[in-house]
Amino acid sequence: MRNEGRDLGLRERKKRATRAALAEAAVRLAAEHGAENVTVEAISEAAGVSPRTFFNYFDSHDDAFVMIDREVGERVRRTVREAPAALPPLDVVREALATELANVEEQQEIWHLRAQVFQRSPHLLLRGMGAHMAEEVELAEAIAVRLGAAPFLPDGEKSGGRGPCEHVPDTSALGLYPRLLAAVATTAVRVAVEHWCAQNPGVSFPATFRRVFAHLAAGLPEPPGVGPTGPPADG
Repeated sequence: MRNEGRDLGLRERKKRATRAALAEAAVRLAAEHGAENVTVEAISEAAGVSPRTFFNYFDSHDDAFVMIDREVGERVRRTVREAPAALPPLDVVREALATELANVEEQQEIWHLRAQVFQRSPHLLLRGMGAHMAEEVELAEAIAVRLGAAPFLPDGEKSGGRGPCEHVPDTSALGLYPRLLAAVATTAVRVAVEHWCAQNPGVSFPATFRRVFAHLAAGLPEPPGVGPTGPPADG
């Protein structure tokens, strides 16, 4: 008898591996040749798949360099919505993100190369920022659903719309707290990655990540011994 759960797990692992291979190939080629000079065909060949397969994972050429994974965001949001009600929202968001960041240490070289690509191709940086902002709003929606402040709507049923500030989506219905928590959490991830990358070899990313969220949970009090004349905080 086939084990459907095991088969599904294997298929999911293969999908993630293929997507990661395509993103890595794209970033490596772009770091060497410039993103504008790298084709979908070259990326696909380097990853050992067909160009048709490329478009099963990315909507466009540029998306591969930006490395935004919609499925990761969907898993984080689902975890936030479905976590036990007794858990504090910050703890829920932290653990949902920690699960998806478990392999960051293996990707350090790719993160560095992607930073180089963004420096050479600012339009990709802007595209990445836009994608991250959209993910942030969707995380806020999941937090609002968890708190009962908004109903859960599938992506295809979300109305969107603009608020009174031009070019800013209208998220007023979500409430201030979900928007703030989502923004703080996504910023905390970026700070944790950047701080960890800047440390000496041997520093653990999970430890850095959890120190960042411990500061948030404590309300960001000033660390002991840090002040106008004190040494800089190390976390």
